[in-house]
Amino acid sequence: MKHLILITFLVLSSCKGETKAEQELAINPSVQEMWERFTTSYPEFKEEEQPESWFFHDNEEDANRLAELVVQGKKQAGSGLYSWYKEAKANLPSVGTKHIITDFDGTARAIIETKKVDTIPFNQISEAYAALDMGTTNEALQKWKKAHWDFFASTMKESEKQATEDMLVVCEYFETLWP
Repeated sequence: MKHLILITFLVLSSCKGETKAEQELAINPSVQEMWERFTTSYPEFKEEEQPESWFFHDNEEDANRLAELVVQGKKQAGSGLYSWYKEAKANLPSVGTKHIITDFDGTARAIIETKKVDTIPFNQISEAYAALDMGTTNEALQKWKKAHWDFFASTMKESEKQATEDMLVVCEYFETLWP
């Protein structure tokens, strides 16, 4: 699911030649509106820069479903391959970082804050973590392993690599702050 972070990172990196005004034009206005409502309700955050906005996954159905689980407070974690961060020369997620989660079309749905980050081999992911990532306790680990194996394997195949049971997964725990 966090393959999207790599894509987002690459997209944002490619936008560096644009002015801030040009970049903001490409962002759905609901993102800025949500941040303004949040900082009006929580003035202690007014001085913070507006967080990056992005959606989970790589398709509309999953992105919208996962955004809804975040809004409901059921999805409280996200997973990405350590190798993606390494290949992109990107930093791992940092505790305290906020993000604006959107649906697939870019409409702001929630503001989250990273609470904890672990790097764990795929075959050591726990049932508890899987439930937080999947937003369900019903066969969470089996569903997590199937969904993430399929997704990781397909994205790794693009770079002529193979998924392994001991591949490192970056596990990002977060809290939904808004709405």
